[in-house]
Amino acid sequence: MQKDTYKTIAKPSEEILYKDRKSKFFAQAFPIVSEDDVKPIVEELRKKHHTANHICYAWQLGEQHLSYRANDDGEPNNSAGMPIYGQIQSFDVTNVLVTVTRIFGGTKLGVGGLIQAYRTAAQMALENAKIVERVIESQFKLQFGYPEMDKVMRAIKQKNLNIVSQKMEMDCELVISVRLNEAEETFQLFEEMQDVVVLAIE
Repeated sequence: MQKDTYKTIAKPSEEILYKDRKSKFFAQAFPIVSEDDVKPIVEELRKKHHTANHICYAWQLGEQHLSYRANDDGEPNNSAGMPIYGQIQSFDVTNVLVTVTRIFGGTKLGVGGLIQAYRTAAQMALENAKIVERVIESQFKLQFGYPEMDKVMRAIKQKNLNIVSQKMEMDCELVISVRLNEAEETFQLFEEMQDVVVLAIE
């Protein structure tokens, strides 16, 4: 049985502050749905913390096929983005962006100190976020004529499927969603019905 749930965060977390030798690290976690969400959030943070030296971040997207990016924003290589990303992995969350905004306090922390500070700040941001479990779903399109309406609706009700959208014109077209682990069985159920066309939506 493949895993058909994933964890993400429900809403942006409150900003937390971690201090190390006068440097301030403001950390926050945001839910995102695509890479395009990242830039506006980072730009907003630059406006908010206009004295910040670095806004480092990492994000992860996807439920089954994961993609991620880590950004050091001028800090020494892999001293900021990767430690933040490590926390995203250890909390096992996806569709999430974690940012850590640093305001330099005059004392250099060294690479080890930076890794520690960015990791801790990211951990605090995720501890502060509301983590939720979501179900991965597959969608199917069903096409049929009015005479088939009853049996299709009965099957949807029995299987407790969600109707995402419906078009009832000369013919009927429904888009339904189903848990990933039940997708195959559901597909077969409709495929066996006469005069019903079922298509998987990628």
